[in-house]
Amino acid sequence: MHATREDAGDGPSPRKSAVLLALRHYCGELRRQWPIAAPALMMPAMGNIFLFYLAPLMVAALVGRLAAGGDLPLTALLPYVLGFGALLLTGEVLWRIGLHFLNRTDARGIERLGVVGMDELLTKDAAFFHDNFAGSLTKRVLGFSSRFEDFVDTLTFSIMAKLVPLIFASVVLWQYHPLLVLVLVGLIVVTGFLIAPLIRRRQALVDQREAAKVLVSGHVADVLANMETVRAFAAEDREAAEHRARVAEQRRLSLRSWDYGNLRVDTVVAPITVLTSTVGLLLAVVLRGGLGVEAIVVTFTYYANAINIMFEFNQVYRRIETVLTEAAQFTELLLVPPTVVDPADPQPLRPADAGVRFERVRFAHGHGPALFDGLDLDIPSGTKIGLVGRSGGGKTTLTRLLLRLMDVDGGRILIGGQDISRLRQADLRSLVAYVPQEPAMFHRSVRDNIAFARPGATEAEILQAARAAHVTEFVESLPDGFDTLVGERGIKLSGGQRQRLALARAIVRDAPILLLDEATSALDSESEILVQEALWNLMRDRTALVVAHRLSTVVRMDRLIVLNRGHIVEQGTHSDLMQAEGPYARLWRHQSGGFLVDDDAPDALHR
Repeated sequence: MHATREDAGDGPSPRKSAVLLALRHYCGELRRQWPIAAPALMMPAMGNIFLFYLAPLMVAALVGRLAAGGDLPLTALLPYVLGFGALLLTGEVLWRIGLHFLNRTDARGIERLGVVGMDELLTKDAAFFHDNFAGSLTKRVLGFSSRFEDFVDTLTFSIMAKLVPLIFASVVLWQYHPLLVLVLVGLIVVTGFLIAPLIRRRQALVDQREAAKVLVSGHVADVLANMETVRAFAAEDREAAEHRARVAEQRRLSLRSWDYGNLRVDTVVAPITVLTSTVGLLLAVVLRGGLGVEAIVVTFTYYANAINIMFEFNQVYRRIETVLTEAAQFTELLLVPPTVVDPADPQPLRPADAGVRFERVRFAHGHGPALFDGLDLDIPSGTKIGLVGRSGGGKTTLTRLLLRLMDVDGGRILIGGQDISRLRQADLRSLVAYVPQEPAMFHRSVRDNIAFARPGATEAEILQAARAAHVTEFVESLPDGFDTLVGERGIKLSGGQRQRLALARAIVRDAPILLLDEATSALDSESEILVQEALWNLMRDRTALVVAHRLSTVVRMDRLIVLNRGHIVEQGTHSDLMQAEGPYARLWRHQSGGFLVDDDAPDALHR
């Protein structure tokens, strides 16, 4: 048998570490809210003492009085009855007070942990979101916050409300005879000792069950996000079959964990609960000569309450186990630190200009071969650069490195003389307006999507940007104009409309550096001509890096950079490169309909 890391003593497994981290988060939230969390936890326990332990004492005293004196007048019985009612009423009042504080503890904890969860996701780098389903992440972060309520409620109702009264019961029973306490505590300890290994085995089953739940939710989210593709390829039956298989696996693993608790754990606890009740009654009867009838009533009642605690032990653990396991689905993400982080001591943003310089840059995707190995590129402030070349040459990667969506493996990138790795990411990106190859739209209004780049933009600035990007031409036909919701990922808009919205967003950004990654690829020729004029106005007095497969969009640039497999193979103006009859000229001739040929034909750059 191979030893695991945990078996080898190299520390806890990642899943156990995630569970412990979730527990620390929840307990930390209780400490933070201690002024209201303490009464939330203790008041129901105190209420139970009055309801289930002090009230039986009153009944036991009455039984003892009746056994000693026979029939009693109503005046003699009335104090017992009134005392019994007062104890019950006090218990109920304490419960209501506890619930008042508990509601506030739960609500504040859910709110704060929800914020913490989102804040943690926002620190993750781009690669993290490429490796995780959006649906799974949504389920995890919402489960992390919402499960806090289950954790606190279980701690309050099933642990504190049972254990604190049990301590009180032990003090009372000790007054009658220490043996009553020793036997009761001994039976509880034996129960815990016997079921502990069974619970550890069940934990592994629960981990598998919760992992299956995440796979189901991730698959559902993936299908819903790509429903048009599913329908276009008539894949409904195939995806439905895949979903049925995943749900069936979830059912199988759920039943396995539940049955293990029922058939293994509960079958150990049940006989001990019967034994506890029997032993308690037997002890009370054997010791009755020195204790009296009152002790028999109290002992039987208190042992019965203890039986309830023992019988619920597995259910309580199951609830805590489920809560922490689901919360760990999120906290395990926190165990993997982001690869792109702000410096510990960031420099203030003081660029001398908007010039960009790549110095001896090295970069590789994952563990693959280096894409850039000592790349040098100087872009003076206000220069307009076109990045061209076949797919895989490194054009888009350069823009992502400049935004620090990924970090270089060596060398450095400077803006205005400042190393971007020494800046806060937010400060760096405040210098850049970015239009990606596939513009991302929020399920918000047209206005909100434009203003996302600069929330403080005025209505006039939004309208001006919309006109410049020719957004107004199609917005007028939308049912609610600028207030029209564009749908998830902008599904209600065409590709060209989404690109125009993204361009309007970049115009509103009004940043000194402009990054355009195939920003006009989804536009028809007529729209492209109009939008290019807007882009030239936008690029005036700005540093611009424009990635293009459609070479006609970059012929007017100050300089064209031809990239092939991470190397600059040629650079210059359009006319200079055409006269040189080099790689750029061959690319120009290989275009069909204005696009580069990206097939398995021989590489034009090496002819």
